[in-house]
Amino acid sequence: MGEDEESVGRFNNGCGCFGIDIHCHVVPARFPLPAGGAPVRGFPSMVASGDCHATVVIDEKPYRTVSNACWVAERRLEDMDRSGIRLQALSPMPELFGYWIESNAANDLVRHVNDAIAALVAEGEGHFVGLAGVPLQDIDLAIAELHRTVGTLGFRGVEIGSNINGVPIGDPRFHPFFAEAEKLGAAVFVHAVRPAGMDRLVGPAPLQQVLGYPTDVGLAAASVITGGLLLKFPQLRIAFSHGGGTFASLLPRLEQGYSAFPALRETMPEPPSAQARLLYVDSLVFDADTLRRLVSVFGGERVLLGTDYPFNFGDQQPVARIEAAFAGAGLRERLFFRNAQAFLALDEV
Repeated sequence: MGEDEESVGRFNNGCGCFGIDIHCHVVPARFPLPAGGAPVRGFPSMVASGDCHATVVIDEKPYRTVSNACWVAERRLEDMDRSGIRLQALSPMPELFGYWIESNAANDLVRHVNDAIAALVAEGEGHFVGLAGVPLQDIDLAIAELHRTVGTLGFRGVEIGSNINGVPIGDPRFHPFFAEAEKLGAAVFVHAVRPAGMDRLVGPAPLQQVLGYPTDVGLAAASVITGGLLLKFPQLRIAFSHGGGTFASLLPRLEQGYSAFPALRETMPEPPSAQARLLYVDSLVFDADTLRRLVSVFGGERVLLGTDYPFNFGDQQPVARIEAAFAGAGLRERLFFRNAQAFLALDEV
């Protein structure tokens, strides 16, 4: 068996298909000191926690302990092999967006993270592509890093937060950035970060990920619809993590409101349900019925395989979950990899 045949066989899920995972995160093995050496509020550091783990520390407090799967290509490839994933789209851990850090320091941080992603892409020999972080609190710096990572490093697009310091991504102030992304053909993957409503949750800190994240992603997707982002930038490819969060449940109310309130029709020239089918969402919903609902709402060409690798609160068997939800070979193939190829503008892989 030749090398190419062996590779395809290793990353084969049993139906002649393989998975492209568009929701995978990277944490570098180390972080630089801020320029000038003086502490910068919100700037991360890394403290070793044994041979295979390290703890991200922010403002002298442990933020998250992560495994070396965050920065070791060989470890990632072994895990991909087991779960039927042929290719990962690598993006920063969301806390590394650094929107809340002073702009120049944040730019230094995201450039370091993006360079770490580029190094992994090179080590992965065709099994990784890059989605960059950009400092969206400063549009000019964000556009410059977009051009560097897409034009020079060959990334397929960017990962951005569901809000930028509390401002929804559908706000017109971000239009210049989205205009550049559309012009470059860069995919945009939206991930929850520092969600609204944390004061309404009762329970321990992990509820931020469990309940806060999907709520904020749903509001971000809604802002794209109500703000007409894709009507202004019709070639923009934008995807939302965690199945679009709560948006699939919000959409019927938004559609009814469009019919009931003239003010909504005045601000949205096309119905919300039609605009929704221009969005992509990932499959990370942990439930077959919910996954089928996503296909019903967004269309079979708009749902992408996503796992949240390498974090514990992710989908360990994404291919099996899709197989359990759908019987049709054609739809399975789209969800496994065809839709991701379109979203990432990839040739055959």
